Amino acid sequence: MSAALEQLCLMARNNAWANGRLLGACLALSQAEFEAERSGFFPSIRETLNHNLSVDRYYLDSLVEGGKGRAVYDEEPAKTVAALLREQADQDRALIVFCEALIEDDLSRELMQDRGEHGMFSERIDRTLLHLFQHQTHHRGQAHAMLSSTQVAPPQLDEFFLEFDRHPTAIKLF
Repeated sequence: MSAALEQLCLMARNNAWANGRLLGACLALSQAEFEAERSGFFPSIRETLNHNLSVDRYYLDSLVEGGKGRAVYDEEPAKTVAALLREQADQDRALIVFCEALIEDDLSRELMQDRGEHGMFSERIDRTLLHLFQHQTHHRGQAHAMLSSTQVAPPQLDEFFLEFDRHPTAIKLF
């Protein structure tokens, strides 16, 4: 496996781990705290993390050429943390499977992505994945900051790659 393919697989696993850690911590929130209005790009932890899930669905559909396009945004958002945790875990597993099936020639292959009023655009698989991981990290950080204004301590999310400080729950994903 090339270094680029290995890195994308590790990023997919890190993404799953970080989502699981953050949503696992959110299980301790009351429904009211989960939905409470807070400062951020999206007005609540629930809406922020549902946005991440929707964007995961959009890009994974694009990557597997599923044909749903922007219709994935019409899916009902998860109402509870438990439901969101299950749905996000399903997406995360599917993304890992996708990344593990990639071969070197796939990385530069271009796929069409529906950008709504802006039309269809061709994007490379490797760049789409890098964008997706960056997007997820960005919004997890916002939800992480929102969580710090609750009684639930935000979990450490930067202990995945290095053996020195790798969180015990990350080991199973290596």
